[in-house]
Amino acid sequence: MAAGGVLVAAGGTGGHLFPAEALAAALARRNVAVELVTDSRAARHAGAFPPDAVHVIPSATIRGRNPVSLARTAGVLAYGVLKAWLMLPRLKPAIVVGFGGYPTIPPLLAASLRGIPTLIHEQNAVMGRANRMLAPRVRAIATGFPGILGRDPALGVKATHTGNPVRPAVIAAAAIAYPLLDGSGTLQLLVFGGSQGARVMADVVPSAIEQIEPRLRTRLKITQQAREEDLPRVRDTYARLQVACDVAPFFNDLPARMAASHLVVSRSGASTVAELSAIGRPGILIPLPHALDQDQRANAGVLMDAGGAVRLDQADFTPERLAAEIAGLAADPRRLAAMAAAAKAAGSIDAADRLADLVLRVAGL
Repeated sequence: MAAGGVLVAAGGTGGHLFPAEALAAALARRNVAVELVTDSRAARHAGAFPPDAVHVIPSATIRGRNPVSLARTAGVLAYGVLKAWLMLPRLKPAIVVGFGGYPTIPPLLAASLRGIPTLIHEQNAVMGRANRMLAPRVRAIATGFPGILGRDPALGVKATHTGNPVRPAVIAAAAIAYPLLDGSGTLQLLVFGGSQGARVMADVVPSAIEQIEPRLRTRLKITQQAREEDLPRVRDTYARLQVACDVAPFFNDLPARMAASHLVVSRSGASTVAELSAIGRPGILIPLPHALDQDQRANAGVLMDAGGAVRLDQADFTPERLAAEIAGLAADPRRLAAMAAAAKAAGSIDAADRLADLVLRVAGL
């Protein structure tokens, strides 16, 4: 990295990597060099960064309260801080920007110890554990949702609401108008469960479609992400029901498929909510249960309160309930269109540029 560039740090999920990639694209348009530091798991999915711009630092996630496990995690993180400390003089970044997840802890801590400007971006409607650990040490905090630090004045003075950066493919999809729907035309239904899929979608959605009355079933075109092990049973159910479908483990063009959909059934990770609202599509959102921070529930609540989504806790996500929700929305195209408009009003496509402005300001560039 040329001295004065930006080093971004992100954990190993799409929810962390996507906004990092979006920021990198916004900074590249300003001729600012950007490199990525992450762990070995995420490095395999960092295709938006050239291989020589990806740096792997040891990291570990805190799992449980077992003293041996905690000591092992602390040791790995300490080793990561040491490696990051030794790496930073070579890279000479003007600022280090973290996007959450435990792989951000070593480079952000090392940067703060070296006096390098630091900034974290929190994508969720509640702050995650890694960012909570880093927040007192960094110079600035960017948030994807407004007001998440309103009850913490010490951190609130550092906070700037930028929104959640979205990828260029999402910005392109956001230009596509909500597809027309009447009471007899094809209803495009998109189903996915995060970057790794979700078994519950394979368990519930096909059974829900089976309970929908046949006249509506014939109108459905379903695009569904399913894990490899779930593909046969999902496809077999739709084939038996004679429902048009496209079922696969992963879709490279997911933003375009969102734009083509009348209704989306999905988890409610921060990137998913940001992309749904940027594109402007109504959703039935099922937060990931048992999360310590309940971040996905909070994310879904923001879009639900805006009028752009229905939130179903997983305990309520039954075939009967989902069938009723789909049937009710399909019978009311104007409500679907209104939800799409409400979702779009809650989103933004310029969050990456707003975040880039903040990063450059904090870095003094």
